[in-house]
Amino acid sequence: MQIRSVGIDLGKTTFHLVALGASGKVLVKKKFSQKQLLAFTANMQTSLIGLEACRSTPSRSSVASARP
Repeated sequence: MQIRSVGIDLGKTTFHLVALGASGKVLVKKKFSQKQLLAFTANMQTSLIGLEACRSTPSRSSVASARP
């Protein structure tokens, strides 16, 4: 399973992630808590990640940007 790009919808308490392969096929589609999302993405290979958030969740993106 070669993940090429990931989309994450940032919510207040839950995060929805969709990972796509090179052909655009959905490889992973899951709902995570913050802790689960950080653990999942920490063990992922390097890929393009896009984040979507509404105005009420600006602090959530700082968690993702703090990761090395």
